[in-house]
Amino acid sequence: MFSAIIFDCDGVLIDSEVISARMLVAELARRDVHITMDYVAHHFLGRSFPVVLQQIRKEFGVDLPPEFETAYRASLLSAFEAELRPVKGVREVIESLGVNYCLATSSSPPRLAKSLEITGLKDLFADRATTATEVRNGKPAPDLFLLAAEKRGVDPARCLVIEDSENGVRAGLAAGMPVWRFIGGSHLRNLVNSEGVSAGAAQVFASFEEFFRLRPDLRRVAEPSG
Repeated sequence: MFSAIIFDCDGVLIDSEVISARMLVAELARRDVHITMDYVAHHFLGRSFPVVLQQIRKEFGVDLPPEFETAYRASLLSAFEAELRPVKGVREVIESLGVNYCLATSSSPPRLAKSLEITGLKDLFADRATTATEVRNGKPAPDLFLLAAEKRGVDPARCLVIEDSENGVRAGLAAGMPVWRFIGGSHLRNLVNSEGVSAGAAQVFASFEEFFRLRPDLRRVAEPSG
């Protein structure tokens, strides 16, 4: 029996990864750094913004100025306001959980707060969030998930991680936690039935309608009426 579930945010709770990738590709192109959506998926999915900057410096020899991040985040939040949606069924699952839960994300605190506000999930995660700004090493290191478990007072081995990215799956496994990989986000639809889709995860699912079918015991038992 699991004592807690740790949800990733981008690509699991909110369908944000395609929007984020598109905005990053466009903003980098303005700096004459040309990458593809596939490049973003391979190098940046599940990683924090400082890692993006490091990779661009390593691959292209470009040191992006501070105003790049400002411009990127402004364009991203504008796109989020217009397009961002919660992943279908995730609220219903969380509201029906019979175990502790939280989220752990590579997003910055301001981006996380805005994302949860836009998608109407903010009320579910008050005092239940851990971001990469709180740890020394981001995914695929285990630090983020270990801190999330520590905050909830739960043994890491009794935490179930719900992740979409390969880096996130690797981070959960490195933390000694069972991992399920969610591939229902727009950015992963081509992965269904692909070889190696699990990336080491114990379960792969493409819809939160499957969640309690996989583990019925995670659903809260309704108290008898009367």
